[in-house]
Amino acid sequence: MIARPEGGPRVVVGVDDSAGARCALSWAIGEARLRRLPLLVVHAAPLPPHVSAAGQLGCGITEALRGSGAELIAGLLTEVCDGPPDGVRMTALALVGEPGATLVRLAGDDDILVVGHGTRGPFSRLLRPSVRLHCARRARATLVCVRPPAFDTLLEHLTARDEEPEHVPGSRFRRLGRRLRLPL
Repeated sequence: MIARPEGGPRVVVGVDDSAGARCALSWAIGEARLRRLPLLVVHAAPLPPHVSAAGQLGCGITEALRGSGAELIAGLLTEVCDGPPDGVRMTALALVGEPGATLVRLAGDDDILVVGHGTRGPFSRLLRPSVRLHCARRARATLVCVRPPAFDTLLEHLTARDEEPEHVPGSRFRRLGRRLRLPL
C-alpha cells in the first residue's frame, strides 16, 4: 500500500492507452485540484501468460513492463495537461499485475477511484476482463467511471468554436457524425 500524506483521502486513477483512460485522467486531475487531494496515477500491466506459465520472472520482463508503463504515464500526462499538473501533489506508479485487482488493492475506503469506461465487444471481454466491472464489484472506495465523449458531442464542440454560419448544428459535419456513428 502506498503511504498517504497526512493519512487522508486521495484520488486514485487507473490509466492505459485508451480514450476512456485519457478522459479519466483529465477528470481525476480536476477532481484532485477541486478537493485539494493528492493524486495517484497507476498503470498496471498484466504479466503475459507465457511468462507466468514458464516461470521466467527473472528475465527482465517485469522491469520492461514497468518501464513501458512509466513511459505511458509520462506520455498521457504530456498529452492531457502538458506534463505534471500544476497545483496537484501527484505520484505515478507503473506496476505489474492484473489492473483491476491492483487498483482495488491500492484504493482505500476513503479514496476516490477513477477508471475509464471502454467500448469493447464480448469477444474482447473474454480475452481480457473488464477493469471497470472488477472495480465496481470489489472496490471499497468511491468509484467514478468516466465515459469518453460521443462522436456527436465532439462534433458539437468543434462546430461551436467556429462562428461561421455554415457550422450550425445541421451542418455537413454533424450529418457525417450521425451517419458514421464512430465510437471513440
